Amino acid sequence: MIRVVDYDSDWLVAYNDEAKDVSKAAGNTLVCIHHIGSTSIPGIKAKPIIDILLEVESLDALDERAMEFEALGYEVMGEFGIPGRRYYHRDNSSGVRTHQIHAFKAGVSDVARHLAFRDYMRSHPIVASQYGELKARLAKEYSHDMDAYMDGKDSFVKDQEKLALQWVKERLRESTPRPSIDQ
Repeated sequence: MIRVVDYDSDWLVAYNDEAKDVSKAAGNTLVCIHHIGSTSIPGIKAKPIIDILLEVESLDALDERAMEFEALGYEVMGEFGIPGRRYYHRDNSSGVRTHQIHAFKAGVSDVARHLAFRDYMRSHPIVASQYGELKARLAKEYSHDMDAYMDGKDSFVKDQEKLALQWVKERLRESTPRPSIDQ
């Protein structure tokens, strides 16, 4: 069953606690770890699943650490439909998904896309709220059909990702110092 709930400030605590263990499991290949997904956006409705993004030096080196993730209770899923990604998930004792890890080589466009979307939503709370409401409506309408739920939010997410990437590009342009001309 698809469940979307009101924002819970404990999600940040849950991420921080999990990030410590996941960082250790990733070992020396870890470049950076990020809280992504809707649980990382204050105030919006979300499926109560902590999404973690790993940036790593090498996916092959990460693959060699599969046992460390399994020891934390994660199922190692390989690319799981997205080339260049490693996906892991963990369920609680009732079989309900609680955590997901998406790992990419540091600096690839998928990393930029995820972080841009998260940061854009954090900086645009009205849009984030609209996204949360859309997810709540879709979860109610398609409570047992994950494909329909995902299809229902697909165009919103793609449109917002485009805006988010442009927003990041503009912010970078604004923060880049311009050379001075001495005469």
